[in-house]
Amino acid sequence: MTDLVIGGDGLPRCAWGAGTPDYAVYHDTEWGRPLRGDDALYERITLEAFQSGLSWLTILRKRPAFRLAFDEFRIETVAGYGEADVTRLLADAGIVRNRAKIEAAIANARAALALPEGLSALLWSFAPPPRPARPTSFAQVPALTAESTALAKALKKKGFRFVGPTTAYALMQATGMVDDHLAGCHVVASQAA
Repeated sequence: MTDLVIGGDGLPRCAWGAGTPDYAVYHDTEWGRPLRGDDALYERITLEAFQSGLSWLTILRKRPAFRLAFDEFRIETVAGYGEADVTRLLADAGIVRNRAKIEAAIANARAALALPEGLSALLWSFAPPPRPARPTSFAQVPALTAESTALAKALKKKGFRFVGPTTAYALMQATGMVDDHLAGCHVVASQAA
């Protein structure tokens, strides 16, 4: 269990979650916990796309600015963005200013809006069954799976961008479609209680 660390609060957690206070809060309260709702999931898919090539900590710390810049990630609102919004977002120093990712966020909102079943239903339809046993190290946690590969393919077919299999798996982890907290992590114990 070398991938577990005892935090300053005395709680064992996945080592990445003990790196900074921001990570500890995210690890303890969000990561691996089931999340539903189209706008909430659209926020996560957008942030995962912006994270591509960057540290998750960078995105986590910029999340309040992202929420403000993207109208709280309301799908219907972002789907209506035009070139003036792209220009506004490119000038916003509080977020990651990458034209391709900004345009993908808008395209993804439009694609989500067009889903008859809704984004939540589509994403959760790819959730795998729970593992028979929790991983004991992150060497046992995959970067992608057959389900994340199928999800990425389905999203791309529906017009989504920046949604490869690895990003799709990170989304699955972040939204509780899979729970990769290690055996011995205090989050596991608190969920069982």
